[in-house]
Amino acid sequence: MFATLLIGLREGLETALVVAMLIAYLTKIGRRDVLPRLWLGVGLAVALAVVVGAVLTFGAYSLTFQAQEIIGGSLSLVTVALVTWMVFWMQKTAKNMRSAMQGGVDRALAGASLWGIVVIGFVSVAREGIETTLLLWSMVQSFGNTPDALLGALVGLAIAVAAGWLLAKGLLRINLQVFFAWTGVVLVIAAAGVLAYALKDLQEAGVVPGPFTAGAPVDPATGAVAVGLSALPLGWAFDLTAVIAPGGTLATLLQATVGFMPRMSWIQVIAWVGYLAVVGAFFVRGQLRARRPRPQASTSSSSSVSSSASAPAPAPAPLPEGRS
Repeated sequence: MFATLLIGLREGLETALVVAMLIAYLTKIGRRDVLPRLWLGVGLAVALAVVVGAVLTFGAYSLTFQAQEIIGGSLSLVTVALVTWMVFWMQKTAKNMRSAMQGGVDRALAGASLWGIVVIGFVSVAREGIETTLLLWSMVQSFGNTPDALLGALVGLAIAVAAGWLLAKGLLRINLQVFFAWTGVVLVIAAAGVLAYALKDLQEAGVVPGPFTAGAPVDPATGAVAVGLSALPLGWAFDLTAVIAPGGTLATLLQATVGFMPRMSWIQVIAWVGYLAVVGAFFVRGQLRARRPRPQASTSSSSSVSSSASAPAPAPAPLPEGRS
C-alpha cells in the first residue's frame, strides 16, 4: 500500500502541477471562460487512463497462462522505458515547464479554436495518466492483485488532487526541481523492480531463458535448479524463501520499495543491478549538472569590453628625431 501510495502521489501530483499551472495562467490573463475546455481535455485524458487500466486488468482473463505472462512482461518493459524517459524529460524541462505551457496556451488562444485548449488539457494529463496506469498495473501484478495496493494508489491520487487544488489557489508552493529530484529517485528504484519482475514473467513464459526453461542448470544432489555462482547465468542467483516467505509482509515490503524478491534469477539480478547503476549514474549526473552554476561568459565579456572602452587611450608614440 505504501509503495503504490508513493507512486500515486508522485504521478498524481505531477499531473496536478501541470493542471494547476494551466488554471493559474488562464486566470491571470483573464480567460476563465475557456476553463471548461481545459477540464474537458483533462476529463478525456482521465477516461483514457481508466479505459487502459480496465483493458489491462480484465482483458487477460480469457488468455492462457503463458499469454498472460508474455503480455504482462512486455507491458512491464514498456513501463520501464516510459518511466525512464519521463524521469529524464522532467529533469531536463522542470525549469522551463511553466513557460512552455504558457506558450502553448497563448498559441491555442491566438488560434481561437475550441479544440486548442482541449488538446492542451488532454495531452498534459494523458501522458502522465497512461504512465501512472502502466506503472501501477505492473506493481499490482507483482504484488498479486492485492486490494491494499489499489487502495494505496487511490489514497496517493486523492492527496495529489488536494495538493493540486491548493496549488491552483496559491495556498501551496512547491520547488519543482527539488520535487522532481527526490521523486525521480523513487521512480528509478521502482522501475528497476518492475524490470526485474518483467523478466520473471518472461522467464516463466519461456520467452527469456532462465530457471523455468530446459537449459537451466540442475543441482546433481537435489535435482532442483541450481542456486549460486554455479547456476550462472540461467539458474537462481539466491533463494531466501526459507528465511523470507514470498507472500509475507517483509517480502512484499522489500519488493515494493527496492524491487527485491526472496528468490531471483541471475538474469533478474544482473538487469536490476545494471539498471540502477546505469540509469542512476545518468540521473545523478543530470542533477549535478542542473545545480552547477552556468558560466557568465556574456557578462564577463561585456564587462571587459566596457572596461576597455572606458580606459584612457594610450598616448601617441613620439616621432623620431629629424622628422616633422
